[in-house]
Amino acid sequence: MKDREFERVERQIGYSFRDRTLLVQALTHRSAGSPHNERFEFLGDSVLGFVVSALLFRAYPTAPEAELTLMRAQLVKRDSLARVAQRIALGDALRFSTAVAQSGVHRRSSVLADGLEAVIGAVYLDAGPAAVEAVVERLLHEELGSLDAQSLKDAKTTLQEYLQADAQPLPIYTIVATHGQEHARTYEVRCSAVDGIAAVGQGRSRRSAEQDAALKVLLQLQPERMPQPVQESISDA
Repeated sequence: MKDREFERVERQIGYSFRDRTLLVQALTHRSAGSPHNERFEFLGDSVLGFVVSALLFRAYPTAPEAELTLMRAQLVKRDSLARVAQRIALGDALRFSTAVAQSGVHRRSSVLADGLEAVIGAVYLDAGPAAVEAVVERLLHEELGSLDAQSLKDAKTTLQEYLQADAQPLPIYTIVATHGQEHARTYEVRCSAVDGIAAVGQGRSRRSAEQDAALKVLLQLQPERMPQPVQESISDA
């Protein structure tokens, strides 16, 4: 890869590497040999979750934990990261074996998202938390600016999109119990998702119980991006 390609990536992310070998590794798919970027992806995934959490915490000082959790899930999901990677043409900079490169794999959403996470991990290794926060804020500027906390309260929709992005079957919701008189009834609904992951939610309507259950399943599906379990359910609809 020529120096101008490295420089293009650095311009796009707003950061110049002190140790450019980190950027080279971050852009190297495992098909191209070692050292490749899988360990950087692992690190970048965790760093991204932390940085986005901090950005949202400051941007929405009155938002409850459940809302912040859903906003974070929206920002760090693969589809969102792939769109960012496409916007900066990251796929053109990724390095593959000849056979893999000819297959067009550099256009796959999963590969683009992984590559972006690897670059974020590389920035962290090169310069630490402050630099990587500036890079993430720059990369996700459009997504952060268009967030609508109210629209993200729908945990069912977020869960459905999360599963569809990974080609997984949709969740199943089942009423497992009702309590109280009709005018003050509470519902318990079980949400069953992929790989036996399930949770029971509660609410004063079936819909709010489904939302609560969906949120709890989301927390199980994305534990690495959610450092604390949500203590409160989504407000009843």
